[in-house]
Amino acid sequence: MTTSPPTALAGIKVLDLSRVLAGPWCTQMLADLGADVVKVERPVAGDDTRHWGPPFLRDENGQDSREASYFTACNRNKRSITIDMAHPEGQALLQRMAGEADVVVENFKVGGLRQYGLDYDSLKARNPRLIYCSITGFGQDGPYAERAGYDLMVQAMCGLMSITGHADGAPGGGPLKAGVAVIDVFTGLYASNAILAAINARHASGQGQYIDMALLDVGMAVLANQAAGYLATGEAPGRAGNVHPSLAPYQDFVTSDGNVMLAIGNDGQFARFCAAIAAPEWAQDARFATNTARVQHRAALLALMEPVLRQRTTAAWIALFEDKAVPCGPINTVAQAFDDPQVKARGLRIELPRDTNDGMPAVAGVANPMRLSGTPVVYHRAPPALGQHTDEVLQQLGLDAEKIAALRGNGAI
Repeated sequence: MTTSPPTALAGIKVLDLSRVLAGPWCTQMLADLGADVVKVERPVAGDDTRHWGPPFLRDENGQDSREASYFTACNRNKRSITIDMAHPEGQALLQRMAGEADVVVENFKVGGLRQYGLDYDSLKARNPRLIYCSITGFGQDGPYAERAGYDLMVQAMCGLMSITGHADGAPGGGPLKAGVAVIDVFTGLYASNAILAAINARHASGQGQYIDMALLDVGMAVLANQAAGYLATGEAPGRAGNVHPSLAPYQDFVTSDGNVMLAIGNDGQFARFCAAIAAPEWAQDARFATNTARVQHRAALLALMEPVLRQRTTAAWIALFEDKAVPCGPINTVAQAFDDPQVKARGLRIELPRDTNDGMPAVAGVANPMRLSGTPVVYHRAPPALGQHTDEVLQQLGLDAEKIAALRGNGAI
């Protein structure tokens, strides 16, 4: 008989009232670490992302199903139930579930759950140990608190689009969003960290707490060194394509058959690069001897480097630098990335068998990158079908089959 390894969050119950990406990303992190996450969805419609396609999952015959792959990115390891929170009996069910939960995560508009008795103050009164995380576009206060917020809006508002893409005047220049909804993803990660901190604090205090997460706050935080540079100098950074504002050479270069990325982060790496391409004198040149000097004389350095790097293929450059501790790599497509031997060796593609008996094949996903030696991530559920676990969860809540049937009959579930 085999037993599953212990998980870090075993015994933690999470009521997930969130939709789309930021909240579900947060709760998927908790589920991967072993929390029992019950995802509450609208009857019939479910989470919006179930319909955000194409692309769709494909059935055993390779044909598109009606299930969007977007949903699968952030909802594995959860149980799905359908409850209409606008229905009085639906509200009562959710209030009862929250009374037994450790964590509630929601991303409704400010004050949106008060009318259902599902706001923090209402739920705290019956469960003082509850940790309640609200995720909104702009937070619970301030002049924009009532506004709806979306990743794309926040990428624009926080300044991220002003530093992403090619420079104005260059081919393809202008504001550009990131290729992934990075503010939503980062918000999910910050939210899960905040929840873990609150769980730890509860060990000492015995009390839960309220967590106010805002996409705009996160967008400003993840500006990182770009924000620090502005705050230090008062000068706003701009778009520079793949060029790093504080390092050189740290960008892509054209090769004889494509492009290669060089990420030289210190003077030793630059000296090894120069030796490898038979130009050791560059590392002795006062214009290039230090990183600060290389940044100041970037144009002169690139004028020397670009003709040299065009002389070999991308693969040849990578092979040359691989054993010389010169950071260098290809610019892959997503398909090429999944085919990369290191990605394969790390097992970053996973297959989660479905238990819906609908003939659909296993759902492919990306492994959680957190690798804990004692309490590893466990993949025990594929992203659920809509309402797949409604009866199971309600039975665990103490409802019998007759009561569940009545709730289903009156539209509460």
